[in-house]
Amino acid sequence: MPGPIVHLGATVICMHGGTAVPTAPFPRVLVSGQPVATQAPPYVIAGCANPAALLPPCVTAQWVVAALRVKAGGVPVVVVGSQAVCIPTGTPLNILVTQPRVSAT
Repeated sequence: MPGPIVHLGATVICMHGGTAVPTAPFPRVLVSGQPVATQAPPYVIAGCANPAALLPPCVTAQWVVAALRVKAGGVPVVVVGSQAVCIPTGTPLNILVTQPRVSAT
């Protein structure tokens, strides 16, 4: 699953349009001058507008699939093809915009 590496400045949203940002990007590895996102720390989500009246909005998300070969600090980096699950809704995150120059497998 090769793809561009996701960094702190990437645009990531939940399925309902909430903005997701990493809680702890890895500061020792930079792409486009910004720290990379790794699989271990969760993302926090703000502004989720879940249309289902019975379900709460997305609050956090955890990456379940990330790069297989490229790691930062021993933890796989997040790439455009990575998959995450939002909590408590169980919906995925969408990576809309990230840097195009550095890719990982």
